[in-house]
Amino acid sequence: MTDTKHSHTSPSQQTSVVADRNAETTGNSQTKPQKESLLANILLNIVIPTVILTKLSGDNWLGTKWAIVVALAFPLLYGLRDLQRSGKVNFFSALGIISILLTGSMSLLELEAKYIAIKEAAIPGLLGIATIVSLYTRWPLVRTLVYNDRILDTAKIARSLVSRGTETAFDRTLQQASWMIAGSFFLSSALNYILAEVLLKSPPGTEAFNEELGKMTALSFPIIALPATAILMLVLVFLFRRIGKLTGLTLEEILVQQ
Repeated sequence: MTDTKHSHTSPSQQTSVVADRNAETTGNSQTKPQKESLLANILLNIVIPTVILTKLSGDNWLGTKWAIVVALAFPLLYGLRDLQRSGKVNFFSALGIISILLTGSMSLLELEAKYIAIKEAAIPGLLGIATIVSLYTRWPLVRTLVYNDRILDTAKIARSLVSRGTETAFDRTLQQASWMIAGSFFLSSALNYILAEVLLKSPPGTEAFNEELGKMTALSFPIIALPATAILMLVLVFLFRRIGKLTGLTLEEILVQQ
C-alpha cells in the first residue's frame, strides 16, 4: 500500500510505522538508539511529496516527470538515511525503498495505473504471507516485530515460562499474535488496492495523474497506516496480557527498562 513508506502508502508507512518501533538492537547495550522524529517522518514521507505532486506538476513548474522524481526522492533519501544510521540492513526499511523505486519507475514509464494498484497491494500481501509461513520456520516474524529484546525482557520471560511449565501455551500465543499481524498486512493490502483503484483514473504522464498520486500519498496515512498501527497496538496489548498470565510477571517486569 508501508506501505511503502507507502510510497504513498501502505508498505512504506506501515513499514515506516513498524520499522520505527522495531529497528534492530545495537550490539552495545549501553548505546541508546536515536529516536525518530515523527514530524520529520510525516513531512518527508507524506506532506512534501504530496505538495510537490499536487502543486508543482504543471509545465510551468517541475513538469510531470520531474515532479515524480523530486517527490519520491524525499521518502527514498529518508529510507536510505534510516539504513545508514542503523548500520544494518533493516528488512522493512529496505522493502519501503524498493516500493518507492517501483512506484517511481512505473510512473516514469507511464504504465497503466492498475499496475501501481497491484504493486501497492502485493507488497503488504506478501508480508502477510511471509508472516504466516515464518511460523513454520526457526525465525517467526512475530519475534522480529513485537517479541524482541528491544521491547521485552525475553530472557526473564523465558525463565518464568520454564519455571511455570507454560512454554507450549506461550508458543500458541505467538502463533495467534502472528495471525493477527498477518491480518493487519492483508488489511493494508486490500486498502492499498482500493485506494489506488479509486484515485488513479487519469492517464499516466499527465498533470492530473500526478495530482491523483499526491492525493493517494496524503490519504494513505489516515486510511491505511493508522488502522494497521491500531491492529499492531492491539497485538501488543494481547501479547502483554498473555505473557503476564503465563509468567506471573507484571508489565513493568517484562518490559525493557529504558
